[in-house]
Amino acid sequence: MNPLLKVQVLAQRAFGSSARQLRNKVPEAQKLFQEDNGLPVHIKGGTADVVLYRATMALTLGGYRRSKVSANAHSISCFLVSSLR
Repeated sequence: MNPLLKVQVLAQRAFGSSARQLRNKVPEAQKLFQEDNGLPVHIKGGTADVVLYRATMALTLGGYRRSKVSANAHSISCFLVSSLR
């Protein structure tokens, strides 16, 4: 079979009227995020959002702390080297 004909057949199957219909989930998501339940919007999505939020905060604080420790170690080493001169 001609390669161009194969592409045409595959395109007709993928975009034809017999392709499955997608359901609009936007109204459900709007209800979830607009309800007043006291939660911040970044964790209203459920457990996955909470885990992602906590992991992000841990990595952020860990990186910040590491940069501070690294900066302090660098300043101490610079002080020691300059005092030896």
